[in-house]
Amino acid sequence: MKKSDQDTSLFSTDIARNKDFEVDMIKTTNVNILLNRVRLDQKRTLKKRIVFSIILAVLVSSLAIYFII
Repeated sequence: MKKSDQDTSLFSTDIARNKDFEVDMIKTTNVNILLNRVRLDQKRTLKKRIVFSIILAVLVSSLAIYFII
């Protein structure tokens, strides 16, 4: 009796270990996806800031030229 119970418990622990390993792999993939998304967001905000500063510089320079003339 004890032998069959021990075999079952060993089998169930192996399954639990495999499930933990799969969960760890999924978490690692999700972290990489999130990091890539953060990098893309940073690039987008940098591009927005550059475009905004160029538009602002053109606007200020055009107003200065208008008031000079």
